[in-house]
Amino acid sequence: MKFDLMVGGLEWAKSGALAKNLEDQGFGGMLFTETGQTPWMSIAAAAMATSTLEFSTGIAVAFPRSPMISAQLAWELAANTGGRFRLGLGSQVKGHVVRRYSATFDKPAPQMRDYVGAFNACVRAFRGEEKLSHEGPYYNLSYLPAAWSPARHEYEDIKIDISAVGPHMCRLAGELCDGIHVHPMHSMPYIKNRLEPAVAEGASKAGRSASDIDLIIPVFAVAGDSPEEQANMLKRARTQVSFYGSTPNYAFQFDDLGFTGLTQELGAKMKAGDMGGMADLISDDILQHFAVVASWDDMADALKGRYAGVASRIVTYLTAEDLGRNPANLGRWGEIARAVA
Repeated sequence: MKFDLMVGGLEWAKSGALAKNLEDQGFGGMLFTETGQTPWMSIAAAAMATSTLEFSTGIAVAFPRSPMISAQLAWELAANTGGRFRLGLGSQVKGHVVRRYSATFDKPAPQMRDYVGAFNACVRAFRGEEKLSHEGPYYNLSYLPAAWSPARHEYEDIKIDISAVGPHMCRLAGELCDGIHVHPMHSMPYIKNRLEPAVAEGASKAGRSASDIDLIIPVFAVAGDSPEEQANMLKRARTQVSFYGSTPNYAFQFDDLGFTGLTQELGAKMKAGDMGGMADLISDDILQHFAVVASWDDMADALKGRYAGVASRIVTYLTAEDLGRNPANLGRWGEIARAVA
């Protein structure tokens, strides 16, 4: 397994400096989120400061961008990182796509199917394999004069991954993509009983093996040798699980584990503005399914015990925040990264 750090919203200089430190400590890569800041320039800065670290978007919001723009960005980053970039796409939710980006959001799985197909058509055209020609229900591309086609390079096999939770998108990842970004709020029963069978079904439809699809898994890893040392990350883990768990579409995650009705309780507290009360609903019994809590010395073994043979890449969700508070912990996280790899 590769051991990656999740980051977002970094200034370019800080992105480069952090990337160099992570590479020196044995991290496998950096995964850049897209919230208030786009990821592309931060990735470029990080890549220019390193030689082996790998980079991904996790995720770049797909639907507000033309597939051509996503293909051009991925092509350029693949060339300039020496093949150390893979594109992670996600649908986001309707409110963001329609109201924040003023873009089209229809049925996310069919729309993402067409998007991936259009992206791949662009890449084939860039490679000179065929003229640009994609006609789908959402995206139509047919014009790429030679002067506007990007220059060829040595790293044209660009991996594309999508985020997925439900069965339709998981099957789509198995059928068409190189990897799947698993949701940060996941349990191992969910992965084993829901996600992996759906991915395998999609892979089989395309004549592929499920082992061909990388599982990129964000993890709430809470490390520390005392309750005081773990306190900040534990609070963040509870808060984040409660936030994600308040979404009705994710209710099955709790229901499958026997915590029926928890999503409704979380939703009621969210409507009341009681964020602290939401986090308090995530008991230790619940949290153990969604977070890995261990001492510094035991964390690597705990991660391998849960994810070995399942994850291609582990992405630590809380580590960047911990390093912001405690820069001296970089060496400890580095020990975990090297042990996991």
